[in-house]
Amino acid sequence: MQQVLPVFKREFLGYFRSPVAYVFLIVFLIAAVGLAFFVGQIFEAGEASLERFFMFHPWLFLFLVPAAGMRLWSEEKRTGTVELLFTLPITTLEAVLGKYLAAWAFLCTAIALSFPMALTVAYLGDPDWGVILVSYLGSMLMAGAYLGVCSLTSALTKNQVISFVLSVTVCFVLLLLGWSVFSEVLEGLFPVAVADAIANFSFITHFDPFTKGIVDPSDVIFFLSLSAFALFLNVLALER
Repeated sequence: MQQVLPVFKREFLGYFRSPVAYVFLIVFLIAAVGLAFFVGQIFEAGEASLERFFMFHPWLFLFLVPAAGMRLWSEEKRTGTVELLFTLPITTLEAVLGKYLAAWAFLCTAIALSFPMALTVAYLGDPDWGVILVSYLGSMLMAGAYLGVCSLTSALTKNQVISFVLSVTVCFVLLLLGWSVFSEVLEGLFPVAVADAIANFSFITHFDPFTKGIVDPSDVIFFLSLSAFALFLNVLALER
């Protein structure tokens, strides 16, 4: 694992050498804040809470995380630099982990830069800082799980557009499983126990408790295990 850190540094700093990264950060922050204000009506709720800010993150990540992750491997494969990378004294696992952690750190930076929202709520009321911090933790873990899926789909193709479409499709299915409307449909088709079991594979099901300040180990394990499983398949896809 000695080569993970050099790959991480190269990839993470590489994000900030491109204007695309800054555009991504601006788009993410405008979209996240805009949804909270204009759709969630955070001020009209009269609550010193960021629940209406975080409730849109699963839907926001559906498009923005694939946009950030689609180039992870597809660009390397298109330009042929992936062969060059693996001529270096580095294992596939080290390369996958280094690139994944760099992209995750970039996404966490984007999420953390929304801190003025927390300061605004604190200025207007007396928020529960524990709930806010737990919500940020859940958002970052969920972003990591989204990214794991995107890294895998990126390793399956040389085309970034195809990688993006695949990522959005897979993540949308994982999102839809926990959406209340879809859950009611499932309960109409299957026994409640089966419908609940299917809903347990959803991002929303495991993210909602974080927005209420609840850190359930099963939710943390879900996001981490989904990320780890996707990265395991990512390694297999590159070695095939």
